Amino acid sequence: MSLAVRDGELVELMDDPECDPERLRATLRRFGTINRLVSGWGTVYRGWLAPALAALDRPARVLDIGSGGGDLVRRLAAAARRDGLEVTWTGIDPDPRAHEVAVAGAPIPGIRFRCADARALVDEGAVYDAVVSNHVLHHLSDGLAGFARDSLALSRGIVLHGDIARSRLAYGLYAVGVTPFAPGTFLRTDGLRSIRRSYTAAELGATLEDIMPGSWTVHTPVPFRILANARGHA
Repeated sequence: MSLAVRDGELVELMDDPECDPERLRATLRRFGTINRLVSGWGTVYRGWLAPALAALDRPARVLDIGSGGGDLVRRLAAAARRDGLEVTWTGIDPDPRAHEVAVAGAPIPGIRFRCADARALVDEGAVYDAVVSNHVLHHLSDGLAGFARDSLALSRGIVLHGDIARSRLAYGLYAVGVTPFAPGTFLRTDGLRSIRRSYTAAELGATLEDIMPGSWTVHTPVPFRILANARGHA
């Protein structure tokens, strides 16, 4: 197996409509721990999202596309509350299984979840002050162009898409580090497949430039992570 080339043909177990529902629910719930450890969203919030929201000097609306079990929305909402920012949050995911896990969590004022995709919200004319996603880009190949355009159409402000940066070191460290959290879940198999499906920073930058020239910049906010950043068009 080589990690020199992105393997966009791999299918993750949790994307199978017939996968074990208990293991899927356990995976979605445990993402909260995994994302807190490796996703780098603390750095992204402090460096990009919080300053953008604070600069509005008014209540803000933020959309998380592909919100899964809802852990990122809840984490960002808690950080914003600590900073005294007034924000309402919407998490969307087209998979009803993920939506079920998200809404099963304890209700938090200012957070809502919908079983929908970005295109549905564009068609509704929805507009937000910021749009984010976590671990969505590597799922997309042919759909990346539409996703990029839809996310810009939904935001009048910042757009931030965080994902894994593919590398041999990331693969090896994850294979070892995820072991204590993996029993009863798809975390190990799907996590390793996710790394193989992921872009490098250079690949993602070149791909987005081809799709929408001059619109996107790609950063490496923390090791083994990439962040696509743009200004919305809404």
